[in-house]
Amino acid sequence: MAEIKDPENTIILTLKDGEVVIELLADVAPKHTARMKELARAKAYDDVCFHRVINGFMAQTGDVANGNMEKGFNLRRAGTGGSDMPDLPAEFSKLPHDRGTIGAARSSSPNSANSQFFINFADNHFLNGQYTVYGRVLSGMEHVDKIARGEPPANPDRMITVRVAADVA
Repeated sequence: MAEIKDPENTIILTLKDGEVVIELLADVAPKHTARMKELARAKAYDDVCFHRVINGFMAQTGDVANGNMEKGFNLRRAGTGGSDMPDLPAEFSKLPHDRGTIGAARSSSPNSANSQFFINFADNHFLNGQYTVYGRVLSGMEHVDKIARGEPPANPDRMITVRVAADVA
């Protein structure tokens, strides 16, 4: 596991194959970072599936309304919802969508990000300036690479737990 320098701005995402350590970029996208920590602390991301996973592109998850594998999971609707909190304004930056970066998923409106996010499998620079980058994988990308592919996957993988490192004993 990566050395955690700022536990308050580090996420530990547990997948079936192991832990993924994510550095949140609070100085770049403070609202998106705060939202991810709030949802993680509420355990809203636990058991939520990866509903859109495209080989060579990205793995998308975070639909806390429709993507929970245990509570009312609806694969047909997964990817259409968010949380009960208001949408977030875009926090675009000069950071590129490189392999391992975390981007805020949204609808066609730049200010519609809510709870969904994606992890880039590759450098996806065509997304630069169009989607908020608010984190990057520090370790465990090999586990992300093993997430089942599909739109949606036939048997979607899920985020088992998502925790703020500062809260993990």
